[in-house]
Amino acid sequence: MKLLADILVAVVALLHVYFLVLEMFLWDKPLGLKTFRQSAAEAAASKVLAANQGLYNGFLAAGLFWGLSLGSAGTSVKVFFLCCVIVAGVYGAATVGRKILFVQALPAALALVLVLAA
Repeated sequence: MKLLADILVAVVALLHVYFLVLEMFLWDKPLGLKTFRQSAAEAAASKVLAANQGLYNGFLAAGLFWGLSLGSAGTSVKVFFLCCVIVAGVYGAATVGRKILFVQALPAALALVLVLAA
C-alpha cells in the first residue's frame, strides 16, 4: 500500500512539474494556447501571472518530492502538500473550470487517501 501511495504522490508531483512548464515556459506557445484555450493576445496579457502561478505549482511539486525523500518520516509533509493541491484544485474548479477538479484535485485526493491508509 505504501508503495502505491508513493507512486501516486510522485504522479501528482510530476503533474505539477508539467503545470509549471506549461505556465512558465509554454503559456504563449502553441501547446499552452491550446491547453488553456486562449488567444495569443490573451496569453500575452496574462503571461506574468501565469508564470507566477507556474512557480507555485513548482513549490507544490517540490514539497511532494521532499515528502517522498523523507521516507516514512515524510507522511505529514505529503499530507500537507496534498491538501494544498486539493484546495487549489477545488478553487480552480470553482473559479476557472470543472476540468481542474479531475486533473488536479482528484489525483491528489486519491493519493491522500492512500498515504493516510498506508
